[in-house]
Amino acid sequence: MGNERDCVYRMPPERNMSIREALVEASSFLGSCGVLEPQHNARLLLEHALGLEGTRFYAALGDQFPSSVKKAWERIIARKAAGEPAQYIIGRQEFYGRPFAVSPSVLIPRPETELLVEAILQHGDRLWPSGAPHALDIGTGSGAIAVTLAAERPRWHVAAGDISAAALKMAAQNAAHNGAAVEFREGDLLRPFAGTAVDILVSNPPYIPAADIAGLQPEVRDHEPRMALDGGPDGLGPYRAMLEQLGLLQTPPRLIGFELGMGQARDVADLLEQAGHWRNILIIPDLAGIERHVLGVSE
Repeated sequence: MGNERDCVYRMPPERNMSIREALVEASSFLGSCGVLEPQHNARLLLEHALGLEGTRFYAALGDQFPSSVKKAWERIIARKAAGEPAQYIIGRQEFYGRPFAVSPSVLIPRPETELLVEAILQHGDRLWPSGAPHALDIGTGSGAIAVTLAAERPRWHVAAGDISAAALKMAAQNAAHNGAAVEFREGDLLRPFAGTAVDILVSNPPYIPAADIAGLQPEVRDHEPRMALDGGPDGLGPYRAMLEQLGLLQTPPRLIGFELGMGQARDVADLLEQAGHWRNILIIPDLAGIERHVLGVSE
């Protein structure tokens, strides 16, 4: 990754550029600064700068780049070249077909987490074909999981918790924006929900081993919230803590689903088996074939 001194961005002053030329020029610049997926990032940022999306953006590629946007565009590209995630610059990320506001106070929702949501929806429909289960999302961050569950299954009772007040504020905004009914509580893991009935427990907790954080991509390491990344010495701390706290609930949930890091699936599956509450333990790979999610299902 380049640094700000090496990667100060200025549009070429000698001629007017088309939007297409500005896109190509910015993509080349970002690539020279070590930005991953420079073309994709440049397109996202240019759509944002111009206020155009999809077909409207592509239809405008031949138009002259507006001079009124030049200074803002230079600042945006400079921020990206310095390593800031495009989602934080834009202020949003799509998840399961819905827009979610994001900021440095929350982890950016990832596409692989959509597979966890899909699995929870499928098993939930099978276990409660005509009912209204109580679902709980722990470490909700932007609210992506909880809001999606509530929006996709309006009959479900969905609650979510996070230790970060700033994250909960953003999650509540995302719930309101997407018309989803979610109850939010602040606190450590399951403690805010002591004494409540929970049928479905889902979580994408911090799972990076503390010693590995320094080796993460700079976009993640330097910009996303550490509390949403650090899973303790072996990355399994939050899973152990949640399973230990199950006694706070009225009964163990019949369906539990966790997202986890590379190489952790067998360990997390063992933790669920040792807890003894779920007959079936399932490991689900992501689209890259990485064992990414573990589910416990009690028929």
